[in-house]
Amino acid sequence: MKIRGFEVVEKYADAGINLPKRSTEHAAGYDIEAAETVSLAPGEIKLIPTGLKAYMQAGEVLYMYDRSSNPRKKGLVLINSVGVIDKDYYNNPDNEGHMFMQMRNFTDHEVIVEKGERVVQGVFVPFLVADGDEKQDKETRTGGFGSTGR
Repeated sequence: MKIRGFEVVEKYADAGINLPKRSTEHAAGYDIEAAETVSLAPGEIKLIPTGLKAYMQAGEVLYMYDRSSNPRKKGLVLINSVGVIDKDYYNNPDNEGHMFMQMRNFTDHEVIVEKGERVVQGVFVPFLVADGDEKQDKETRTGGFGSTGR
């Protein structure tokens, strides 16, 4: 039985994508790498593909956090501060649940993110819901990145 983890999306099945790993025994985050080499012009915001999708249990979410070295060493920031990957993003019909990292180059020069370079850390956590939220009609996810509440 699968509980939580990562899988490679079909488009990148033969691309040599590494499944995320924790760097140390007590690390909370799984290092997530770029699936392709991507160039960001000064000030540009770009989606960097991971080649991955994540599965988890009900009541869990995967948060994607910027690596602390990105601003200082690369001049990059995760533009939305924290990426939120919901359980129902997995295998959605729009893009199979392919996770992207939305990065901004805040320097005055081009920044290259190399394929296989660690860019963000993914942390699985449980979440709570408010009183009265249990039986409300819920929308079924049919879209990919940024599709909730279109």
